[in-house]
Amino acid sequence: MEGARIIKGRPFRVGCGCSVRSRQPKLDERNTLMNSVRYVGMDVHRDTISVAVLDESGRLMMQSVLATRAGAILDFIHGVRGTVQVTFEEGTHSAWLYDVLVRRVAKLVVCNPRKNALLKSGSKSDAIDARKLAELLRAGMLSPVYHGETSALEVQQMARSYSQLTEDTTRVMARLKAVFRGQAVSCVGKRLYGKRHRDEYLEQLSGGLLRRAQHLYQELDALQPLRHGVRRELIVECRKHAAAQWLQSVPFLGPIRVALLLGRVQTPHRFRSKRQFWTYCGLGLETRDSGEYSVVNGRVERRRKPALIRGLNWNHNHEMKNLFKSTATAASVRQGVWREFYLGLLAKGMRPEMARLTLARKIAAITLKIWKKGERFDAEHLKLQAA
Repeated sequence: MEGARIIKGRPFRVGCGCSVRSRQPKLDERNTLMNSVRYVGMDVHRDTISVAVLDESGRLMMQSVLATRAGAILDFIHGVRGTVQVTFEEGTHSAWLYDVLVRRVAKLVVCNPRKNALLKSGSKSDAIDARKLAELLRAGMLSPVYHGETSALEVQQMARSYSQLTEDTTRVMARLKAVFRGQAVSCVGKRLYGKRHRDEYLEQLSGGLLRRAQHLYQELDALQPLRHGVRRELIVECRKHAAAQWLQSVPFLGPIRVALLLGRVQTPHRFRSKRQFWTYCGLGLETRDSGEYSVVNGRVERRRKPALIRGLNWNHNHEMKNLFKSTATAASVRQGVWREFYLGLLAKGMRPEMARLTLARKIAAITLKIWKKGERFDAEHLKLQAA
C-alpha cells in the first residue's frame, strides 16, 4: 500500500507487494467478509490522513496513517473488505476528497464539525479523532454537509470570488475612512472613495498617514475593476441556468442575489420543506422545552404552556441570511406586494423587527417553492399559509 503505514489491525493483502502468511478463509467466511460493513473514519490534514476502521460490533480493526494523495487513499479503500462506509469532517480538503471517494464506497458522509461534540471530550490526537468519527458514523449520529451537485459549479465558484472581492473592497473602504476620521476629517457618504475629490482629502494629511491613505487608495483602485469584472462574468454565467428566470421573477431578487442563491444552494431539492431551508438560511427558530407531559387522573397529558423561543439558529449560512434579510429590508420600504404584506403584519400589532423577520421567512419560503416547481412568481403565493 503506497503512502500508508499500518499501525494496528489484522493482516490482509492490500497490493503492497509483500507476502502475508495467513490461513485462507473458507467460502462461507469470504461471503461473510464481503457482506459485512466496515466503518472508516478519516481525520484529514495537509500532509497525512489518520484512518480508523471499525467492524459492525464497534471493534477496532485497523488504524493507519496515509499520505494526503488520491493514490494512497484509493489503495487503502480497495484493501478493506466488505461494505465500506466512510466519513470525514468538512474542511479545506473535503470537496477534493469527496470527488475521490464518492463512487468507490457504499456510503460517504461529509460531517459538520460543529456538531461533533464527542471529539471535544477526553484526550485528543489524530488517531483518537479518526476512531471517534468512525464510532459516530456507526451510531448514525453525524450531521451531513451537502456535497454532490455539479450543475451549478461554475456559478458557485464565481459567486465565491465575487463575495470575497466585495468583502475585501468593503474592508479597504472602512480602513480608508477610519484614517480620515482619526484626524477629525469629515468624510460622510461615498465622496471619499471617488477620484474627483481625492486630492482635497489627501491635502489634510501628512507624513505616515498620507502614505498610508495613498496605499489604501491604490488597493481600492485595484480591487474595484476586478470586482466589476467578476460581477459581469457572474451574471453571464447565471443566465445559462433556467432557474435564474424563475428566481428573478421574485420582486427584489435581482441578478446578483439570484446568482449568489444559485451558487450557494445549487439545487432546491436538497431541502424537504421550507423549515429546513429556513434553518440553512439562519431564519429557523430554536425552542427550549422540558417536562412536556404530566399525569392527570391517570392519563398522560401534554401541558398547555408553550415552548420557550430562544431566537434564531446560530449554525447557518451567513451569506444566505444576509441575502434574505437585505431583501426583506428593501422590500419593506419600497412599494410592492412585499410592503403590503409587511404593513399587514404591523397592523396586527407585530413589532417592526419581527415583521421584517417574518417577511424574510416568507420570501425564502416562496423562493424555494417556485424554484422546486419551476414556475414564476405570482402574488397569489402570499395568500397561502403564512411564514
